[in-house]
Amino acid sequence: MVHQTMPSRITSASNASSKITAMKSRLLRLVVCALIVGSIAACSTRPAPPPASAPSASTVPPAGPLPAAPAPGSGKSRWVPVSWSELPGFEGDALHEAWNAWLRSCERPPAAFAALCGDVRRLAIATEAEQRAWMVERLQPYRIEAQDGGSEGLLTGYFEPFLQASRLPGNGFDVPLFRPPAGLGTRRPWYTRQQIDTLPEARAQLAGRAIAWVSDPVAAMVLHIQGSGRLLVREPDGSTRMVRLAFAGTNDQPYKSVGRWLLDQGLVRDATWPGITAWTQANPQRVQEMLWSNPRYVFFREEPLDALDASFGPRGAQGVPLTPGRSIAVDRASIPYGTPVWLASSGPTVQLSRLVLAQDTGSAIVGAVRADFFTGWGEQAGDIAGRLKQGLRLWALWPK
Repeated sequence: MVHQTMPSRITSASNASSKITAMKSRLLRLVVCALIVGSIAACSTRPAPPPASAPSASTVPPAGPLPAAPAPGSGKSRWVPVSWSELPGFEGDALHEAWNAWLRSCERPPAAFAALCGDVRRLAIATEAEQRAWMVERLQPYRIEAQDGGSEGLLTGYFEPFLQASRLPGNGFDVPLFRPPAGLGTRRPWYTRQQIDTLPEARAQLAGRAIAWVSDPVAAMVLHIQGSGRLLVREPDGSTRMVRLAFAGTNDQPYKSVGRWLLDQGLVRDATWPGITAWTQANPQRVQEMLWSNPRYVFFREEPLDALDASFGPRGAQGVPLTPGRSIAVDRASIPYGTPVWLASSGPTVQLSRLVLAQDTGSAIVGAVRADFFTGWGEQAGDIAGRLKQGLRLWALWPK
């Protein structure tokens, strides 16, 4: 999944988890109706046998000699070995929530973690105390810093939009979502967003390429920014079904933030997505101008969305489905995909201390201490992601 971040609310770590759980519950009920299935599979991966000899629960051990930091893959970050006691909130995290994301990473594990995946699967039904003790025994935490020694960074959020759509244009559904045009690879960069909307030659190359049509051009822009989304599509026969739109390419034009454009024009002071939405509602005559300020255009491919898929997000850059509240996008030059990471962030919108997995990336996610937090799907997840922009500290958990 490739996405750009929007300026970004969560009130607490527990509230974040409960909101995400509520979103999943509501959407699963919708999927039941849309897909006409009898039941929804649980979001956890298939049961695993109990650990043969799970380590006993223990508190964080006293500090001792620390190993040298492993090479994270580039010179973009500096990894400093630390004791487990440095990780804020380590004793209180609901690790079973993160284990779903870790099981997903084990579907395509990085080489450094492949040998641990058997234990990860066996511990899927272990107690949190056993999971925590195993982590202390097998992993070493490293504080992630920039090369200048700075350990403070930026946390933002992203989500999977959920839109009503139609297979046919009309009745207010007049904003197309396109598959890549046949000639996309032969003309680089391809037409800008404004040119796609206005030039006959660009539209001709997109004839017959619409996957579906939505009613709100701003919602379509959000879908482009996030890089994937869910559609409840009305078919020509009147039936509806849920599908996922996955990222399939861009026009190779630069991404420009519409929030930055509004700030530069002096049109808003609040460039969070709720602030942008308020401006568009008050200034409908200028919405198209705002949209054209971002020349990048995203093309999609349609994927089926079965009951189990509905419990997770789209596939991230690691190639595994994202887990709401437990997957992050990172700069892979700083943190390799599949790395378990301890994340701590405090600010006006969230208080988080939790285990997450580095499973995705984004064009705006650049730097050593930088992460985008996957909040889930739908309107509530979008509200959280749209407000989340605050300080961040990260610790990579690497095999001993």
